[in-house]
Amino acid sequence: MVFNGIKAVVFDLDGTLVDSALDFALICDDVGWPRGTPLLEKLATVEELHERQRITDIICRHEMRGAELASWMPGAQQCLEQLSEAGIPLAILTRNMRAATQLTVSRLNIPIQHIVTREDCAAKPDPEGLLRIAAQLQLDVSEMIYVGDYLFDLQTAANAGMRSCLYLNEHNSHFAPQASWSFYHFDELSSMLVR
Repeated sequence: MVFNGIKAVVFDLDGTLVDSALDFALICDDVGWPRGTPLLEKLATVEELHERQRITDIICRHEMRGAELASWMPGAQQCLEQLSEAGIPLAILTRNMRAATQLTVSRLNIPIQHIVTREDCAAKPDPEGLLRIAAQLQLDVSEMIYVGDYLFDLQTAANAGMRSCLYLNEHNSHFAPQASWSFYHFDELSSMLVR
């Protein structure tokens, strides 16, 4: 069973716990890159300092705007409350920058203290963030599960040796075979974890 022995849950932020309406195609347009370009990976290859700063500023502006507009995904807030009441430790691992993440968390009163952003570790799908959270919580990765909405989330969990949950939407069901489990509404997740 997917949830046997799970003692902690780590969540992705954008597209999973919250909808920040980040338009990655528009970010690519603003930067001048082809749509679909992986932003952080491409940025890491930019060597010219002024160009790197220009691109960083555009990405940051979009992320901060997304944080100002972010809203809870349906059922996510109630799910976190139920997991917290059950004594299950919670964490966030996101590719977002710290400032945007902190703004989102504070605006929506997200009840999670363990938060790892792209300033803290190598960006997903590198497993460093999940391994760091496991060390913070003093748990083995086999005792945790990572919940996200995108391929990078599933790959990150696999790279860490951790089980994964895919939060399904109208665009991502083709990733489901790579997840340990998939769900459409957070009620399903809380009912599987809190018994």
